Amino acid sequence: MQISDLPYPDPGVPDARSGPRFLWWLGRGQLGGQAKSLCWGLLHFGGVAGLPYTVGLGIDAVVDRDGARLLWVGGLIALLGVAISVGDAMLHRTAVTNWITAAARVQQLLARKTAELGSALTRRVAAGEVVAVSTGDVEKIGWFVEAVSRFLAAALTLVIGCVVLLFYAPTIGVVVAIGMPVLALAVLPLLPRATRRADVQREKAGKATELASDTVAGLRVLRGIGGEELFLGRYREASQQVREAAVHSARMWALISAIQVLLPGALLVTVVWYGSALVLDGRLDVGELVAAFSAVATMLYPLRHFEEIAMAYSFSRPSAKRAARVLSLTRTGAPAEAGAEPETAAEPVVATEAVRAPASGGDLYDPETGLLVPAGRFTAVVCGDPDLAGRLAERLGGHPMDAAAGPSVLLGGVALDELALGTARTLVLVQDKDPVLLSGTLRELFDVPASGAVAPSAALAAAQCADVLDALLQSAPDGVDDPMDARITERGRSLSGGQRQRLALARSLVTDPEVLVLDEPTSAVDSHTEARIAEGVSALRSGRTTVVLASSPLLLDRADRVVLIHEGKAAASGTHRELLHGDPRYRAVVTRETEEEQRTGEEQRLPRLESVLTEIEESA
Repeated sequence: MQISDLPYPDPGVPDARSGPRFLWWLGRGQLGGQAKSLCWGLLHFGGVAGLPYTVGLGIDAVVDRDGARLLWVGGLIALLGVAISVGDAMLHRTAVTNWITAAARVQQLLARKTAELGSALTRRVAAGEVVAVSTGDVEKIGWFVEAVSRFLAAALTLVIGCVVLLFYAPTIGVVVAIGMPVLALAVLPLLPRATRRADVQREKAGKATELASDTVAGLRVLRGIGGEELFLGRYREASQQVREAAVHSARMWALISAIQVLLPGALLVTVVWYGSALVLDGRLDVGELVAAFSAVATMLYPLRHFEEIAMAYSFSRPSAKRAARVLSLTRTGAPAEAGAEPETAAEPVVATEAVRAPASGGDLYDPETGLLVPAGRFTAVVCGDPDLAGRLAERLGGHPMDAAAGPSVLLGGVALDELALGTARTLVLVQDKDPVLLSGTLRELFDVPASGAVAPSAALAAAQCADVLDALLQSAPDGVDDPMDARITERGRSLSGGQRQRLALARSLVTDPEVLVLDEPTSAVDSHTEARIAEGVSALRSGRTTVVLASSPLLLDRADRVVLIHEGKAAASGTHRELLHGDPRYRAVVTRETEEEQRTGEEQRLPRLESVLTEIEESA
C-alpha cells in the first residue's frame, strides 16, 4: 500500500474487542509494508553494525603493511556507507508510509462508524472524545504500527552483531553477548509504571480536549449567560492536571533514558578494560579490540529502539483503547465489553442479500406505537413527551438508539432494520431537533445525495429562506453576488437558530426522500414564518410521504392527518380541528390546557379554542 493509493477501497472490519487487539489487527493488515520496512531496516542497521569490523580489518592491514588488503577494506567501507545511506532513506520512507497508512485506516474506520451511527454517536460518546480519537489518537496508533518493523530490524541486528562478534573475537564477544541482553531488558521492570503514568496523562489530556471542544461548541450560549470565566477556570484546572501528569510521566521516561545511557557506558568501560588486559596478555589483537569497542558503540544505536517501542506502545495503547471503544458501537447496541466475541464487537450491522428495498408508495408503520403513516400524505404526530418524539423519529428512520426498542418499523411491509443502512437512509430521511450545518458555501451545503426532482431554489423558497440568503450575501466578501456562493461558518454560528433550522430544512427537502421525517422543524421561528413554512412544505412534498413531529397548531392545521401518541401508543387520529374539539388529551397537549381548565367544562374552553383557530386563520 502506497500513500498515493489511499484511501482504502474498504478499510476492513476491525477487531475492536480491546486496544491491544485493535493494534494487532492493524499490524496484520500491513504485513507487506512491515516486511519492506524490516528489510530496509536490516540493510541500514546491518551497515552500521558492519563498520566496526571493517575498521578492525583496516587496522590489521595497516599493522601488517598490506596495501592490497587495505584497499579492499576501503572499498568495503564505501559499500557499507552506500548501504547505510540507502537503507536509512528507504527505511524512513517505508516507516512514514506505514505510519500514515495506519492512521488513514483508523480515520476511515471512524468516518464510516460516524456515518453509520449518525447523531446517535455523540449521545453515546462525547463529541470531544470523538475529536481526540480522530486527531491525536490516530497519530499515536500510527506511530506504534510503524515502530514495530524498525524495532524488529534493530533486535535482529543486535542478535546478528553479537553472534558475529563471538566468532570474530570470542574472548571479548562473550562479554558483549552477555551484556547486550542485560541492557535491552534492564528497563523492563520500569515499563508497567511508565505505562500507567502515560495512561493517566492520556486520560487527563482527553478530558481536557473534550472540555475545550464542548466549550467552543457552546461559546455563544456561554457568552449569553456570562459563563465564560467559569468554563475558562475549569479548563485552566484541567490543563494544569494534564501538565502535572505529563511531568510525572516524563520523570519515569527520563529515568529509563538515564539507565539506557548509564548501563551502555558501563559496558563500554568493561569492554575497554577487559580488552586492554587481553591485548597486554597477547590473547587479543589491537584491531580486534578496536572492532569490539566500535561494535559495542554502534550497537547502542539500534538498542535505542527498545526504548522507543516501549514508549510507542505505552502512548498508543490508551489511544487504541479509545478508538476501539468508538468502533465497537453498533446501531442498536452499546459498546462491546473487552473480551466479547468478535461478532458482537467488530462485525457491522448489514442486511442479508435476500432483503430487498420495498416498492415505492408503501405505508410507514410502527408496530411499537401503532402509528400508521399513509403513503403520499402529510401526517403530523403529536407527543406530549419531547424525548418520546425524538425516540420515535429515530425508530421511523430505522436506526433506533436502544437495542430493546421493539420490533422494526415497516415500510411497504419491509422491516427497515433488515435493510442495508444506506438503503434505509435513502428511503427514509430523519431531520432531528438539532441539525448540523457544515462549513462551506451554500452550494456545497446542498451537494447531497438527492433524486434531482427538487431544485435548491424551490427548497429554499418552501423553507422561507429569503432573509437567510440576504444575510449570507451581506456577510459575504466583495465580488460574491450569488448567495449560493456565500460561505457558511462552522455549524452556521453566524446565523440565528431559526435561520440555521430553515437552511437545514431546505437541505432535507432537496434530498426528496420517499419518506421525510421532521422532528420539530420550526421550533425556532416565529408563528407567521411557521405558517408559511407549513404551507410551503405541504405543497412541495405533495404526493410524497411526510411525517412532522410537532405540537404547534400552525403546523398541525396544515397536515392531512394528525395522530396523537399517548403513553407510547397511537391513541387518536383525525384532522387537527376534529381532535381539538373531540379529544381532551390532544387538546391538553396542543393548547397547554391545565387540569383545572379541563374541569371547568366545555363552555369556558370555547374562547380558548376560538383564539387558537383565529391565530391559525390569521397566519394563513
